[in-house]
Amino acid sequence: MRTDTEIGGATMRAMKTGARPVLFGAFDRHNFGDLLFPHLLAALLPDQRFVFRGLAARDLRRFGGHRVRPLASGSPHLVHVGGELLTCSAWQAAVMLRDAGETDALVARYDAHPADAAKWAADQLGTTRTMPYVAGRALLAPKGKLIFNAVGGVEWHALTPGQREEVKNALEAADWLSVRDHVTQDALRRDGVVATLCPDPAVMLRQCFGARLEARARGGAVRAVRAAFPQGYLACQFSGDFADEASLDALAGGLGDAAATSGLGIVLFRAGAAPWHDDLALYEKVRARLPPGRGRLFTSLHVWDICALIAASRGTIASSLHARIAALAFALPRVSLRKPQADSGQPDKVAAFAETWEPEGLPHGVVPAEIGTATARALATPVGVLHDNTEAVCAACRASVAHWAGLLGATRLGQ
Repeated sequence: MRTDTEIGGATMRAMKTGARPVLFGAFDRHNFGDLLFPHLLAALLPDQRFVFRGLAARDLRRFGGHRVRPLASGSPHLVHVGGELLTCSAWQAAVMLRDAGETDALVARYDAHPADAAKWAADQLGTTRTMPYVAGRALLAPKGKLIFNAVGGVEWHALTPGQREEVKNALEAADWLSVRDHVTQDALRRDGVVATLCPDPAVMLRQCFGARLEARARGGAVRAVRAAFPQGYLACQFSGDFADEASLDALAGGLGDAAATSGLGIVLFRAGAAPWHDDLALYEKVRARLPPGRGRLFTSLHVWDICALIAASRGTIASSLHARIAALAFALPRVSLRKPQADSGQPDKVAAFAETWEPEGLPHGVVPAEIGTATARALATPVGVLHDNTEAVCAACRASVAHWAGLLGATRLGQ
């Protein structure tokens, strides 16, 4: 098994091509937000030429992502691009990098055997780090800069002492550390780690790619949706956590209420195809339970199609954080669903982000029975309030990125 301190052929190649900074994150699997991060940071820093690294070799270009290679030692500069990286364990990472059909068997085999699960994950990932999406200074070339950009960790409380210590050591060695919500910031502060706040990079979606997405919405899969619902539609997503029949019934009822009160169509889309994300079969069941003519299934998993679908909508109803943030980027109404098993007393990354960056009144933590009234409330939010919030959040993101971009020698930010 390769270890992080090994100096072999892969490391020497990384050092020889080391002029390029590394963008590192979980964009080695199909998840909407993770696929967007490297696009957004590359657009914000147009004078930089990056390489893209994750934990596994993957080619996600057919979904609008990147060709990704495993992270190796000797990186000249290393930027953690964002996402809920601080609390993703090796076991979670390894399972999410497998095919979705293998998940149940892996959980059945290892769930009751944490030591065996840890060994399996280390073998799969080729690293002994227990929190593998957090890379420390040991992986950098001499004088390299270590950046954590708008990372999240709302489940910090659930980590073991050993996991927290591993992450803390990396964070304390960083040249720049920003987190995307107040829950993560407060948790780190209690453990003696100081971090600044920066909005998730996805807030920059319209500023960086607005024209591209407008053009994409005029053709292909999104064009068909707009033709089906000339009066407009709500872009709707839910995770596999809503798999039981009662939850599916409740979702269909709530979405039906939203369609009836708003007069809009319901378009169901997936924000992730990796294990523990969204399940197409569940979407089919919900669509079949909607009133005739009200629902449509959007099957494309291409990241730019998903973005264009949200951008062309009248609003978003979703359990996905990045579906919400994409709606924010386009100053659209948004409603966030609470997962059925969620403990309302524990921190939640959607709520943490909304509480940190959004105006009061935009609904989050909504159960299916409340979808209709929550959607009406979101759609009634003054347009000026939505636009002002988007402008303020984008300005905060640009200001934060400008700070660490200077450490890499960048002299300007892109659009």
